[in-house]
Amino acid sequence: MNEIIDAFKKNKLALISLIFILLIIITAVFAPYISPYNPDKIDVNAILQPPSLSHLLGTDQLGRDVLSRLIYGSRISIEVGFIAVSLSLLIGIFIGAYAGYYGGIMDSILMRFVDIMLTFPSFFLILAISAILKPSIINIMIIIGLTSWMGIARIIRAEFMQNSEKDYVLAAKAAGASDSYIMFFEILPNTIAPILVSATLGVAMAILIQASLAFLGIGITPPTPSWGGMLSRGKTYIMVAWWLTLFPGIAILLTVLSFNLIGEAVRNALDPRYSSER
Repeated sequence: MNEIIDAFKKNKLALISLIFILLIIITAVFAPYISPYNPDKIDVNAILQPPSLSHLLGTDQLGRDVLSRLIYGSRISIEVGFIAVSLSLLIGIFIGAYAGYYGGIMDSILMRFVDIMLTFPSFFLILAISAILKPSIINIMIIIGLTSWMGIARIIRAEFMQNSEKDYVLAAKAAGASDSYIMFFEILPNTIAPILVSATLGVAMAILIQASLAFLGIGITPPTPSWGGMLSRGKTYIMVAWWLTLFPGIAILLTVLSFNLIGEAVRNALDPRYSSER
């Protein structure tokens, strides 16, 4: 933990990113109290108004407040990011742990399954599954989680293979500890660095995928506000209402970039091999 704190103290850009993400999370949690308007309230007298004191980021084609919809849209992005990544980590850690610890036939079978999954273009696989299933935020989170675990599985496998013959593991075996205990209470805590990095970068990717799906009209059904959906509907009015695409685009850009910068800082702090190569 001290290494992470020191890394953020040295990396001002990562520190700013961390503060920004914390603000986004607070905004998502307290959206009903922060939002100046009801995000779904239609006002025919305020259609396509530019940013002003009454509507700081303007209004959309139905007179809805853009700032309010951005605030509520942050909820979708944060939920998808954290839940989808939690699911992908769960799958990736279990598959990688068993493959790396046992090796042999189990490793071959599990890694060939990973290789097969990697042959499918992830985004098109997500598109195909999303088109088949009923559109909902829950389905989107599950789909992203089920199609983005392969990278963490390979990382965890490599870490387990490297750690499985170390002294503390041999000592645990000699003491009669079960394989499950050794894997998840001895080796897994020593692989926290790549897990944290993968989780942070995974959240950024999940948010970007969800925004892309919403931009294509998949997953989030109107009038539920989402950044990608706002961007999609705003492109129709880009010549007369630039704020409809600018502000959602900035929100997506800054959030994804911030998670990537945080992941970079965590990797520099926890992985001395990476730091020595810089």
